[in-house]
Amino acid sequence: MKKLLLATILGVGLGLTSANAQVYVRTGPPVAVVERPGPVPGPRYVWYGGYYRWEGRRYIWVPGHYVIPPQPYYHRWVPGHWRQGPHGWYWVEGHWVR
Repeated sequence: MKKLLLATILGVGLGLTSANAQVYVRTGPPVAVVERPGPVPGPRYVWYGGYYRWEGRRYIWVPGHYVIPPQPYYHRWVPGHWRQGPHGWYWVEGHWVR
């Protein structure tokens, strides 16, 4: 039982460490695709715009879509974006705004 508990704690710790790891890309992303959102499917839906995701060798476009915010008091999605730093390009996560 103690071994299982220790393995679980180590697994969670390693997972949190790798989740915070910063990945740098030498080349910047291509120009964003211009998307034209369709009709809003319902009153609480918010547009979650598309973005380029790094796939280890190249950028892949992930199309935008409508989502319902995780909490009713969130009204706007601030999209994630690529930022250039001293070690290359890195992804800045998007977030919800009240």
